[in-house]
This record gives sequence, structure tokens and C-alpha cells, in this order.
Amino acid sequence: MKVIELSHLFFLLLPIGVVAYFYYRWVGSSKEILYATLRMVSQLFIIGYLLVYIFNSKNELFGLLVVAFMVSVSSWIALRNIKEKSLQIYRDIFISILIGGTLNLLLVLYGVIDLEPLYQPRFIIPLAGMIYANAMNAISLASERFEDERKRESIELSRAKALKSSLIPQINSFFAVGLVSLPGMMTGQILSGVDPIIAVRYQIVVMAMVLGSAGGSVIVYLWLQSRRG
Repeated sequence: MKVIELSHLFFLLLPIGVVAYFYYRWVGSSKEILYATLRMVSQLFIIGYLLVYIFNSKNELFGLLVVAFMVSVSSWIALRNIKEKSLQIYRDIFISILIGGTLNLLLVLYGVIDLEPLYQPRFIIPLAGMIYANAMNAISLASERFEDERKRESIELSRAKALKSSLIPQINSFFAVGLVSLPGMMTGQILSGVDPIIAVRYQIVVMAMVLGSAGGSVIVYLWLQSRRG
């Protein structure tokens, strides 16, 4: 696989700079894009070095702590766009991501990949990251929409609109895959020399677990919110 030179990454700052400029002119925020970019780069380099240690570790408890950290942080980030923040809302998001995401993760590990032994960080950490991140994004969209709709609509209609809007990215990806785009995981595997047919199987697993975890997490969240009226 061709190694990307570190200095070549700076070319990608050009389109980000254009986006940041218009984000500042149109939205009025001068720091959000810059802050997000700096966090993205620093976090990825940190996790890159950390993964070297995790992949070599046989400590299942450490792996469990990493997964718990993912759920906690994704829940906190999903809370970001909600106007009326509270510990109760954070708890609901945490429970929703934990249930919807973890059930799909276990299904993939046990039923699809059939890992033996089960604890293999090289599989669990990347898959858990994709699952919890997509559940986080879906709940973020659903919670914001549900909060706005409840000001003028019934619980049932608000819930329906929130669920539908939260799954638009995943459903669009289902329609577009293979016709418009080759998803990231499949592209990465092909670039690294994996047989395209094998890459396709893994991509089907990824896309199915993404929709399942996102939808499942949103359903749990909206159910918890509906109970409170």
C-alpha cells in the first residue's frame, strides 16, 4: 500500500480553507471549522499511536473501557445540538447508543465474522467506532428534529419526522453505493490489495450494521422521549 507523505496532507488544507472562509462569511463563526480541523488531526494521530498499544494488548478489561469511553463521548457529542440540555437527556442518549450500537456490534462479531477468540481489538475497535459514531450522528439529527417538532406537533408525528430525518444519510447511502460511490472501508481495502469481492462482503456488513445501529439507537431514544411526553 502506498504510504502518504506527511507533508502531502497539507494540500487538503486548501479546500478546508475555502469552506472555513464561507462558513465565517455566511454563518458568522470564525473558529468552529479551524477548531474542528485541529481536533480531527490531533485526535487521529493520538488514536493512531494508542491503537498500536491496544492491538498488542490482550487485556479484555482495557478493551471494554475503550468501548465504554466511545459510548460516553459519542453521547456527549450528540447532546451538542440540543437546546435544552440536561443530565436526563444525556442519560437517554447514552442508553440509546449503548443498546442500539452494542447489540449490532455483538451481532456482527458473533454471527457474521464469528471471531475466535471473541476479543480481537483489530476487529472490535474499528467496528465499534463506526457503529457508535453513526448512532451518535443519527441521534443528534433525531433529537434536534424531535425537539423542534414538539413545539407544534403531537408526539407521534414528531417522532415519525425525527426518525425519518435521522436516517436520510444512511438510506441515501444504500441507494447510492456502487452507483455513485465506493464507501470508505471498501475503497481502503481495495487500495490495500484485498480482492474486490471480499471487500464487497465487508462493505455490506458495514452498511447493514450502520443502518441497524443508527436506527435502533434512534428508536430507543425517541421511545424514551415519548414516554416523558
